[in-house]
Amino acid sequence: MSIPFRRAAAATLLAGLSLATPAVAHASVQPAAASVYTLSAGRIGASTAALIGLVGAIIGGLTLARADRIGNRAKAAITALAAGLISLALGVLVAATAKGGIGTGNGLGGAYVALVVGLISTVLGALALFRSRRTG
Repeated sequence: MSIPFRRAAAATLLAGLSLATPAVAHASVQPAAASVYTLSAGRIGASTAALIGLVGAIIGGLTLARADRIGNRAKAAITALAAGLISLALGVLVAATAKGGIGTGNGLGGAYVALVVGLISTVLGALALFRSRRTG
C-alpha cells in the first residue's frame, strides 16, 4: 500500500470514529425503557391512587343506590368524597412529577386513570352526601 492510501484510510477511520462518538454518547444518555413488570414509585403511586378512587366510587355508587349494606349513609358519602379527593390529589402529584410520557414507567397513564376515577368518586360522594342531608 502506498503512503497516501494509508493516510486516506486513517483519515476516513478517524472521521468515522469522531462522528460515531456523539451518537454513542447520545444513546447512552437516553433512559432505558421500563419493563412491563418493573414497579417504579410512579407506578405504585398511580396504582394506589386509582384503587383508592375505585373504592370511593363503589362506596359512593352503593350509597347513591341506597344499598342495604350501607349502614350510615352520610358517613359512607363522606368516605366516598374523601377517597375521591385523595385519589385526585395523588393523581395530580404523580402526573406533575412524571418525567416521561405514557409507557415510560413513570406512572403517567395510571395518574390519568386515577384522576378520572377520583373525579367520579368525588361526584358520587357529593351527590350521595347532598341526598342524605336532604332526606335525613
